[in-house]
Amino acid sequence: MSSLVDRTVLITGAARGIGRACAVACAAEGADVALMDIGGDCEAVPYQLGSISQLHATADQCRSFGASALVLTGDVRSSRDCCATVQRTLERYGKCDALINSAGIAAPSGSAVHEMTESQWSLMLDVNLSGAWRMIHEVAPAMIHARHGSVVNVASTAGLVAYRNFAAYVAAKHGLVGLSKAAALDLAPFRIRVNALCPGSVRDTEATEGRMLREIAKSLGLGGEDHEAAFIQSQPMNSLIEPQDVADAAVWLVSDGSTQMTGTALPVDGGFSAK
Repeated sequence: MSSLVDRTVLITGAARGIGRACAVACAAEGADVALMDIGGDCEAVPYQLGSISQLHATADQCRSFGASALVLTGDVRSSRDCCATVQRTLERYGKCDALINSAGIAAPSGSAVHEMTESQWSLMLDVNLSGAWRMIHEVAPAMIHARHGSVVNVASTAGLVAYRNFAAYVAAKHGLVGLSKAAALDLAPFRIRVNALCPGSVRDTEATEGRMLREIAKSLGLGGEDHEAAFIQSQPMNSLIEPQDVADAAVWLVSDGSTQMTGTALPVDGGFSAK
């Protein structure tokens, strides 16, 4: 029997990249999925965010496994959107067994801590940290009522170590790791587990599907088509992380195979953070 049969999993940032990989992997393991993404761009983010068509493409891939897929557009910066997303999930499925917080941005970045603007700082924390808190805040009551649940926050190796010229991103991801640990303690009495995943450099999918690594490279002054090679040089396993690698870990964390895992920050980084 598949590990997520009869489960409902809500995934943010599901239009592409890690979020899409997590959604499809959960569906392949038997889960029904609720898929949330912004479905449009943010003026201050210098690259395209997930589109509605990409979100529907994720849903189609999930349905190919026989899963039910609910498509939801919303911005994790909006408490109203987060509340509506959870409510529609509960209305459709009657429960939410797991939440995977994958929505996030990598830019605006590339400035020293004293050179970034307050709006750049605020945006990064609002999406990458407060967005995850908003979703946990909304879904926790249903999980508490069920005395069951698992939350996976997609952080980064930037939640474990620092990177020059990425102060806001590093602060947000360190905060997300801390949020995961604190929430794990708060929710443990209700049999709800909370963990963070810390991916290393994740390979971009097709140019139209996601370009976070390319944008990080641009912020670091590593332009050109060979930017992947620069990241590979820092990887002990001599390869980039694939979205599927992160999704496999996420599926395990929301399954019964990890019932004693909570409050952890699990690297999926090919040994990068071991250096």
